[in-house]
Amino acid sequence: MWQNYKEIIKSRQSRTTFRNSITVWGMAASRKIVPFRLPPLPTIGEIIKLYKLRAEKQLSQNFLLDMRLTDKIVRQAGCVRDAHVCEVGPGPGGLTRSILNAGAADLLLVEKDNRFIPGLKLLSEVAPGKVRIVQGDILTYRMDRGFPKVLTKAWEDDPPDLHIIGNLPFNVSTPLIIKWLENISNRTGPFVYGRTRLTLTFQKEVAERLTASTSSRQRSRLSIMAQYLCTVKSCFTIPGRAFIPKPEVDVGVVHFTPLAQPQIQQPFKLVEKVVRNVFQFRRKHCHKGIEMLFPEAQRLELAEVMMREADVDPTLRPTELSITDFRALTDAYSHLCSENPGLLAYDFREELRLKHLNKRMGMTTVRTQKTRLPERGAEKGTVEEAPNVL
Repeated sequence: MWQNYKEIIKSRQSRTTFRNSITVWGMAASRKIVPFRLPPLPTIGEIIKLYKLRAEKQLSQNFLLDMRLTDKIVRQAGCVRDAHVCEVGPGPGGLTRSILNAGAADLLLVEKDNRFIPGLKLLSEVAPGKVRIVQGDILTYRMDRGFPKVLTKAWEDDPPDLHIIGNLPFNVSTPLIIKWLENISNRTGPFVYGRTRLTLTFQKEVAERLTASTSSRQRSRLSIMAQYLCTVKSCFTIPGRAFIPKPEVDVGVVHFTPLAQPQIQQPFKLVEKVVRNVFQFRRKHCHKGIEMLFPEAQRLELAEVMMREADVDPTLRPTELSITDFRALTDAYSHLCSENPGLLAYDFREELRLKHLNKRMGMTTVRTQKTRLPERGAEKGTVEEAPNVL
């Protein structure tokens, strides 16, 4: 049957007939093959042609067609045999096939673009009982409801039998990893099950930032936020030419394992605020960013107190600060916030905006006064006479 699937496509028979032929073969194969392997299928390129799929530039979509590379991504996730897996943005299904061939027991596909759903349904039909498809946005999908509670393990135990794997669109990768890092800190989302592992693709530059060490040129806010919560491993780089269409950059594969104990014991929002302020002046001494955590009237005084309490050299540049340094800085800032109600909510940008607004309003008032016409009878050189009441 499968020897003539190309003729089925070329003869333009209905997609229903094509789907039924896949289902019959897959049901027979699933009873015979142990461990499970997908039957011979049309290539991803042929699926793309069959459903007239094309990568949408505005969605930052790039298709990875080389099964050797998708297999390699899955291997970096660890052992997925008999495990539960969530694949983010499966697209035409290349990485999906590698996950199924690796022996995943349950595969949840979260795909936002409905153009890919028919092709993914073909895979679900040749892997009966193994594939679930959700059409939705991974940024809003409730992953904490996606898997059975029996998978849950205590945070201090080994990671659960659950993996998140994805070839992420460039435009969603950074906001998504920030969201998941906050979920790790709060043990929510996909981390209600325990220390769920992530294997994800990023633009090479973003991958380098996530894994950058102290004093590295790529050291950034992402480096600190990821590494204080996770063991972060750079796996390998995929050249841009491996994707269709070819992106302007190479792609890095990164593996995350949440730490049993975060290296900084402070709320995520507080840590993020300190780290963001420090790195906004990445080429200056770190005290410059620290100063912006405080209102202008107390800025120098409180920044000096914080640096002294943290025992961090104020002349170090942000890229030279270690996780230990940031732990000391966030602890000191937390202490100051407890002594100064409202400090945590302070945003120097808002203070600066109001200052500029007041300045503009003052200038407008002055201009209005200067351009106001003199009142009638009060012109220069005129004297208004008192009425004659006699």
